[in-house]
Amino acid sequence: QVQLVESGGGLVQPGGSLSLSCAASGSNFWINAMGWYRQAPGKQRELVAAFTRGGSAVYADSVKGRFTISRDNAKNTVYLQMNSLKPEDTAVYYCNALGWVSSKPFDYWGQGTQVTVSS
Repeated sequence: QVQLVESGGGLVQPGGSLSLSCAASGSNFWINAMGWYRQAPGKQRELVAAFTRGGSAVYADSVKGRFTISRDNAKNTVYLQMNSLKPEDTAVYYCNALGWVSSKPFDYWGQGTQVTVSS
């Protein structure tokens, strides 16, 4: 079993910054890909930014140049630095990890953290 624990998020004014972190914990696991998704009210969950299996970072067009994803492999943790936030960035942000645990593939989600951009 792998657990994803998210932290960060909250309320920020337009133009402000927030950072999120997601730490994976467990035993006998290997992460292939890890990243962030978000879901706004009435909308489908969408990719925000992620590290692919190949190790490269991908971003949604709507966040390019404003958000930066980074990671600490030793800590199995991925971070999302969000700058120049806009009201349309308001959503619940979810961490996702794909990999293997005890030789079985997994696809896990964090519990979600609310990001609200409002004046």
